[in-house]
Amino acid sequence: MARPAPRQAPQRPVKRKDDFFRKNDITYIDYKDTELLSRFISDRGKIRSSRVTGINPQQQKLVAQAIKNAREMALLPYSTR
Repeated sequence: MARPAPRQAPQRPVKRKDDFFRKNDITYIDYKDTELLSRFISDRGKIRSSRVTGINPQQQKLVAQAIKNAREMALLPYSTR
């Protein structure tokens, strides 16, 4: 006897977040702009994921590199204990 096909849950539409950089006309991510970079760091000092921030993977890579450079130059803390 054949088994019935499993029922699938209905797919929810994906709600995309607004692109922060396009919305604010930011074309260059500078490691010296700590006010901008602090938006992408959690209160514990971790870099927020692109899923949370809503930026695309290319921008996420640039933000992460800028945060790492700012930490190296002691503009941003590595962690807040």
